[in-house]
Amino acid sequence: MANEGVNTGRRRFLTATTAVVGAVGVGFAAVPFISSWKPSARAQTAGAPVEVDISKIDLEPGMRMIVQWRGKPVWIFKRTPEQLAALATLNDRLRDPASENVEQTPAFAKNEGRSIKPELAVMVGICTHLGCSPSYVPELQPQPFDSEWQGGFYCPCHNSRFDLAGRVYQGVPAPSNLEVPPYHFIDDNRLMVGVAPEEAA
Repeated sequence: MANEGVNTGRRRFLTATTAVVGAVGVGFAAVPFISSWKPSARAQTAGAPVEVDISKIDLEPGMRMIVQWRGKPVWIFKRTPEQLAALATLNDRLRDPASENVEQTPAFAKNEGRSIKPELAVMVGICTHLGCSPSYVPELQPQPFDSEWQGGFYCPCHNSRFDLAGRVYQGVPAPSNLEVPPYHFIDDNRLMVGVAPEEAA
Protein backbone atom coordinates (compact mmCIF):
# COMPACT_ATOMS: atom_id res chain seq x y z
CA MET A 1 0.00 0.00 0.00
CA ALA A 2 2.88 2.33 0.88
CA ASN A 3 4.43 1.81 -2.55
CA GLU A 4 1.13 2.71 -4.21
CA GLY A 5 1.07 6.00 -2.26
CA VAL A 6 4.61 6.86 -3.38
CA ASN A 7 3.79 6.05 -7.01
CA THR A 8 0.64 8.20 -6.90
CA GLY A 9 2.60 11.11 -5.50
CA ARG A 10 5.27 10.72 -8.12
CA ARG A 11 2.65 10.53 -10.84
CA ARG A 12 1.04 13.73 -9.62
CA PHE A 13 4.43 15.44 -9.42
CA LEU A 14 5.44 14.29 -12.90
CA THR A 15 2.05 15.23 -14.35
CA ALA A 16 2.21 18.69 -12.81
CA THR A 17 5.83 19.18 -13.92
CA THR A 18 5.03 18.05 -17.46
CA ALA A 19 2.04 20.43 -17.62
CA VAL A 20 4.16 23.38 -16.42
CA VAL A 21 7.00 22.60 -18.85
CA GLY A 22 4.46 22.14 -21.66
CA ALA A 23 2.80 25.48 -20.87
CA VAL A 24 6.17 27.23 -20.87
CA GLY A 25 7.01 25.57 -24.19
CA VAL A 26 3.71 26.67 -25.72
CA GLY A 27 4.40 30.21 -24.50
CA PHE A 28 7.84 30.25 -26.13
CA ALA A 29 6.38 28.83 -29.35
CA ALA A 30 3.56 31.38 -29.36
CA VAL A 31 5.85 34.43 -29.15
CA PRO A 32 7.36 34.13 -32.66
CA PHE A 33 3.98 33.06 -34.06
CA ILE A 34 2.22 36.14 -32.66
CA SER A 35 5.19 38.34 -33.64
CA SER A 36 4.78 37.14 -37.23
CA TRP A 37 1.41 38.92 -37.31
CA LYS A 38 3.09 42.28 -36.87
CA PRO A 39 3.99 44.16 -40.07
CA SER A 40 7.65 44.02 -41.00
CA ALA A 41 9.87 47.07 -40.56
CA ARG A 42 9.79 47.48 -44.34
CA ALA A 43 5.97 47.37 -44.38
CA GLN A 44 5.77 49.85 -41.50
CA THR A 45 8.12 52.20 -43.37
CA ALA A 46 6.12 51.81 -46.59
CA GLY A 47 2.92 52.85 -44.83
CA ALA A 48 4.51 55.67 -42.85
CA PRO A 49 3.83 59.34 -43.63
CA VAL A 50 6.29 60.95 -46.06
CA GLU A 51 7.70 64.44 -45.53
CA VAL A 52 8.33 66.32 -48.80
CA ASP A 53 10.42 69.43 -49.42
CA ILE A 54 8.44 71.46 -51.95
CA SER A 55 10.68 74.55 -51.91
CA LYS A 56 11.97 73.85 -55.46
CA ILE A 57 8.66 72.94 -57.07
CA ASP A 58 8.18 76.24 -58.91
CA LEU A 59 11.69 76.55 -60.32
CA GLU A 60 10.56 75.06 -63.65
CA PRO A 61 7.20 75.60 -65.36
CA GLY A 62 5.28 72.33 -65.46
CA MET A 63 7.57 70.65 -62.92
CA ARG A 64 6.09 67.65 -61.14
CA MET A 65 7.52 65.92 -58.10
CA ILE A 66 6.86 62.21 -57.54
CA VAL A 67 7.19 60.61 -54.11
CA GLN A 68 6.29 57.10 -52.96
CA TRP A 69 3.67 56.60 -50.24
CA ARG A 70 2.30 53.14 -49.40
CA GLY A 71 3.80 51.84 -52.63
CA LYS A 72 1.91 54.42 -54.72
CA PRO A 73 3.36 57.30 -56.74
CA VAL A 74 2.10 60.62 -55.38
CA TRP A 75 2.28 63.57 -57.76
CA ILE A 76 2.90 67.08 -56.45
CA PHE A 77 2.80 69.96 -58.92
CA LYS A 78 2.04 73.66 -59.10
CA ARG A 79 -0.75 75.03 -61.28
CA THR A 80 -0.60 78.41 -62.99
CA PRO A 81 -3.44 80.97 -62.72
CA GLU A 82 -4.37 80.10 -66.34
CA GLN A 83 -4.57 76.40 -65.50
CA LEU A 84 -6.72 77.09 -62.44
CA ALA A 85 -9.06 79.27 -64.51
CA ALA A 86 -9.40 76.45 -67.07
CA LEU A 87 -10.66 74.02 -64.39
CA ALA A 88 -13.93 75.96 -64.07
CA THR A 89 -14.65 75.57 -67.80
CA LEU A 90 -14.56 71.75 -67.79
CA ASN A 91 -17.46 70.74 -65.55
CA ASP A 92 -19.75 69.77 -68.44
CA ARG A 93 -17.12 67.35 -69.77
CA LEU A 94 -16.39 65.61 -66.45
CA ARG A 95 -17.96 62.53 -64.86
CA ASP A 96 -17.67 63.75 -61.24
CA PRO A 97 -16.88 67.50 -61.35
CA ALA A 98 -17.87 68.09 -57.69
CA SER A 99 -15.76 65.15 -56.47
CA GLU A 100 -18.64 63.45 -54.70
CA ASN A 101 -16.84 60.08 -54.49
CA VAL A 102 -15.57 60.19 -50.89
CA GLU A 103 -13.17 57.28 -51.46
CA GLN A 104 -11.20 59.35 -53.98
CA THR A 105 -11.55 62.80 -52.39
CA PRO A 106 -11.24 63.51 -48.65
CA ALA A 107 -13.37 66.28 -47.10
CA PHE A 108 -10.50 68.81 -47.03
CA ALA A 109 -10.16 68.55 -50.84
CA LYS A 110 -13.85 68.99 -51.73
CA ASN A 111 -13.25 72.05 -53.89
CA GLU A 112 -12.62 72.81 -57.55
CA GLY A 113 -8.87 72.26 -57.33
CA ARG A 114 -9.22 69.24 -55.01
CA SER A 115 -6.45 70.69 -52.86
CA ILE A 116 -5.66 72.64 -49.70
CA LYS A 117 -3.88 75.44 -51.57
CA PRO A 118 -5.46 76.10 -54.98
CA GLU A 119 -2.16 76.33 -56.84
CA LEU A 120 -0.57 73.17 -55.37
CA ALA A 121 -2.01 69.79 -56.33
CA VAL A 122 -1.29 66.51 -54.53
CA MET A 123 -2.73 63.28 -55.94
CA VAL A 124 -2.02 59.59 -56.43
CA GLY A 125 -0.72 59.00 -59.96
CA ILE A 126 -2.58 55.78 -60.67
CA CYS A 127 -5.35 55.57 -63.28
CA THR A 128 -8.59 54.39 -61.68
CA HIS A 129 -9.26 52.06 -64.63
CA LEU A 130 -6.55 49.39 -64.56
CA GLY A 131 -3.82 50.95 -62.43
CA CYS A 132 -1.62 52.42 -65.18
CA SER A 133 0.31 55.65 -64.59
CA PRO A 134 -1.06 58.42 -66.85
CA SER A 135 1.18 60.88 -68.70
CA TYR A 136 1.43 64.45 -67.42
CA VAL A 137 0.31 66.81 -70.19
CA PRO A 138 -0.02 70.26 -68.51
CA GLU A 139 -0.10 72.38 -71.69
CA LEU A 140 -3.34 74.26 -72.44
CA GLN A 141 -3.37 73.42 -76.13
CA PRO A 142 -4.94 70.89 -78.52
CA GLN A 143 -3.57 67.36 -78.36
CA PRO A 144 -4.00 64.39 -80.72
CA PHE A 145 -6.29 62.77 -78.13
CA ASP A 146 -8.34 65.95 -77.39
CA SER A 147 -8.70 68.98 -79.64
CA GLU A 148 -9.98 71.08 -76.68
CA TRP A 149 -7.37 69.99 -74.15
CA GLN A 150 -7.03 72.21 -71.07
CA GLY A 151 -4.14 70.43 -69.40
CA GLY A 152 -4.20 67.29 -67.30
CA PHE A 153 -3.33 63.61 -67.49
CA TYR A 154 -3.70 61.18 -70.34
CA CYS A 155 -3.52 57.39 -69.99
CA PRO A 156 -2.41 56.05 -73.40
CA CYS A 157 -3.21 52.44 -72.41
CA HIS A 158 -6.99 52.88 -72.75
CA ASN A 159 -7.42 56.62 -73.48
CA SER A 160 -8.62 57.71 -70.04
CA ARG A 161 -8.23 61.44 -69.39
CA PHE A 162 -8.16 63.56 -66.23
CA ASP A 163 -7.97 67.33 -65.78
CA LEU A 164 -5.31 69.12 -63.69
CA ALA A 165 -7.41 68.51 -60.57
CA GLY A 166 -7.42 64.78 -61.29
CA ARG A 167 -11.12 64.77 -62.26
CA VAL A 168 -12.05 62.12 -64.81
CA TYR A 169 -13.61 62.98 -68.16
CA GLN A 170 -16.90 61.50 -69.32
CA GLY A 171 -16.84 58.69 -71.89
CA VAL A 172 -13.50 57.17 -70.84
CA PRO A 173 -12.86 53.77 -69.23
CA ALA A 174 -11.67 55.19 -65.89
CA PRO A 175 -14.65 55.14 -63.51
CA SER A 176 -13.60 57.79 -60.99
CA ASN A 177 -11.33 60.73 -60.24
CA LEU A 178 -7.71 60.24 -59.26
CA GLU A 179 -7.26 59.67 -55.54
CA VAL A 180 -6.22 62.58 -53.30
CA PRO A 181 -4.16 61.16 -50.42
CA PRO A 182 -4.35 62.57 -46.90
CA TYR A 183 -1.78 65.35 -46.55
CA HIS A 184 -1.14 68.62 -44.78
CA PHE A 185 1.37 71.47 -44.88
CA ILE A 186 4.02 71.52 -42.15
CA ASP A 187 5.12 74.99 -43.30
CA ASP A 188 5.45 76.92 -46.58
CA ASN A 189 8.22 74.63 -47.84
CA ARG A 190 7.23 71.20 -46.50
CA LEU A 191 4.20 68.98 -46.63
CA MET A 192 3.42 65.61 -45.09
CA VAL A 193 1.75 62.94 -47.23
CA GLY A 194 -0.18 60.38 -45.19
CA VAL A 195 -1.63 62.63 -42.47
CA ALA A 196 -4.77 64.71 -43.07
CA PRO A 197 -5.05 68.28 -41.69
CA GLU A 198 -7.52 67.24 -38.97
CA GLU A 199 -5.15 64.49 -37.81
CA ALA A 200 -2.19 66.87 -37.68
CA ALA A 201 -3.99 69.47 -35.55
